[in-house]
Amino acid sequence: MATEAAIRVLIVDDHPLVRRGLTSLLNGAGGIEVVGAAADGEEAVAYVVEEEPDIVLMDVSMPGMNGMEAVRRLLKAVPGTRVVMLTSFSQHDVVVEAFDSGAVGYLLKDAEPTELVNGIRAAARGESPLSPRAARELLDERSQRRPLDELTHRERDVLTLVGRGMTNKQIAWRLGISEKTVKAHLGSVFDRLGVQDRTQAALWAQKHGLS
Repeated sequence: MATEAAIRVLIVDDHPLVRRGLTSLLNGAGGIEVVGAAADGEEAVAYVVEEEPDIVLMDVSMPGMNGMEAVRRLLKAVPGTRVVMLTSFSQHDVVVEAFDSGAVGYLLKDAEPTELVNGIRAAARGESPLSPRAARELLDERSQRRPLDELTHRERDVLTLVGRGMTNKQIAWRLGISEKTVKAHLGSVFDRLGVQDRTQAALWAQKHGLS
């Protein structure tokens, strides 16, 4: 019976001690083989082009080319490469930028060894490992978002007039736009506010002082 091939991992971090520590941990985990280590983004891109590892474990903050730019460049060079960020930063903006850059996972350096190992195995299976603390940052940011802040200036104008009881025709005349445009704005407003119809939108506007 053939044995399953080990997951080939490239470690990218500018600290030698971190690279050595991760190499020792992962090589001893079973089913994982560290096939290389890079000290910066440029080295990482060059290695991926040459060796095409299964997983790239990428730090965010490095001198020269940082982790985000390295992810974008290596994915352009070798599409389909699975990159898991491993960093100390759990802030919402950093996590979002990492995924926008093309990373498939986001883990923190203070994670338990088993979490890191399981995260790499999950990424190799096609999943997207996400640190619980980073996940909380994303959820907290989402819960603090105010729907009103997401509306465009014109959408707010339309919502305000809906709250005053105006019809689409009246709103169109008032704003100097077509009724079709009013309907389009209303559809966007409904989606952003999470309401189902005009009446709910009007009540929302009145409750939040827009009318």
